[in-house]
Amino acid sequence: MNWMTLIDGRSALIVLGGTGLATLLRCGPADCRVALRKLLWLRRPAFDAEATRAGLASQVQEIRQDGLYRAEPHHYADSEFEEATGALLERRSLAALLDRHAAHKARRLAQSERAVRTLAQGAELAPVFGLAGTLVSLSQLPADGLARGAFTGAIAMAVTTTLYGLLLANLVLAPLARRIERAALAEEVERQTVIDWLTEQIHDAMPPRRLGRAA
Repeated sequence: MNWMTLIDGRSALIVLGGTGLATLLRCGPADCRVALRKLLWLRRPAFDAEATRAGLASQVQEIRQDGLYRAEPHHYADSEFEEATGALLERRSLAALLDRHAAHKARRLAQSERAVRTLAQGAELAPVFGLAGTLVSLSQLPADGLARGAFTGAIAMAVTTTLYGLLLANLVLAPLARRIERAALAEEVERQTVIDWLTEQIHDAMPPRRLGRAA
């Protein structure tokens, strides 16, 4: 089989350009930007719970030894844990830590859902533009008769655009949406293990009147 026969610039332009434009118009620029950021986020190293716990260990030790009133906030590679522990030390309350974590979690999940929704929308539209390319190719047939070359070229473009739409939907956009969803859920599980560990480590050091609800 000659795979080069499946490469067609016009078909790619119709399917890729049409799918991209229609997704932009349906979902809006904001959601498309979120989807692009999440795709770039997939290239970053996954959240490392062990490394984060190691970074928090010195802060935990300081809190357990000196108490919340004398402990100084530390700086971490993960800005969200830095902000959450800063709120803990500022308000002397586990509730502040958990509230800040919950706010970050809600924001992360909301962005992931927007990205997944946008890519899923693109996956739905791609086959439609594959069909649109088929109609465009058939519309280019000469009206005064079917020359063999024109007929063969039109059929080839019709098949190629349909194929491109199916491949874009099922081998690119839908898998990327699912990958973002899996990666987001996996990160939340890892982050929650760190929060649970941190809460357990510093619970006894909290002032009795300021114990926050860990649930």
